Amino acid sequence: MSFHLRPPSVDKGVSAFLWAFGFFLYIWLGQLALGIGKGSAFILGAVAGGAIFLFIRLYGEGGARRPRRD
Repeated sequence: MSFHLRPPSVDKGVSAFLWAFGFFLYIWLGQLALGIGKGSAFILGAVAGGAIFLFIRLYGEGGARRPRRD
């Protein structure tokens, strides 16, 4: 008996959150390294992470689909 090994299916929202969290950390730590204040860096990173989450959630994996015209 043979079978294919494949990774588990990951929901689009989980994938979008992981990407957004990774980019948030990258932006936040980068701003701290540049000497920007902790509060400003956190807020800017959080806003950018939220925008990245929405973008990936809406347009990730093939993008938004147009409704069919009948």
